[in-house]
Amino acid sequence: MRWLPIVRKQVGDRRDLLDLAMGAGRHAKLAAELGFRVFGVDRDLSRVRRAKTGLLRHAALWVDDLEVMQLPPQRFDLIICTNYLQRTIWPALRAAVRPGGFVIYETFTVGQLLHGTGPRSPDFLLQPLELHGVFADWELYHNEERAKPAAVAQVVARKPE
Repeated sequence: MRWLPIVRKQVGDRRDLLDLAMGAGRHAKLAAELGFRVFGVDRDLSRVRRAKTGLLRHAALWVDDLEVMQLPPQRFDLIICTNYLQRTIWPALRAAVRPGGFVIYETFTVGQLLHGTGPRSPDFLLQPLELHGVFADWELYHNEERAKPAAVAQVVARKPE
């Protein structure tokens, strides 16, 4: 996650990070090493347990259904979300970022269907420029859609102050 150290410099002393759909905590571990206070959530208890055994012993990690969980407004300086798409959480995700905070979001696009791996349902695949549109009113530090090695869209965006 090449953008994490760059964003870390931008947020300064504001360091509360949420890794949404964190899986086994790969990005959360890097964030902890960079000095973030890490909060992580995933729906899979076994993944949360794995994340807890590594560098994340002191992180606040929990299991929750991401489709219905409540995110506190203006709570986080950075939210990371990778390889997860649930469009209904976008308003709450945007609201949970503090003014001047960031989102790093990356997930699969419909182009992934050509690769024969990853999600198969259109419900879990971004349309072209869809992710860009979600954060179009934020300051975009990075906006990319690529087809290889996987078809993904990635946005690094800063919420207006």
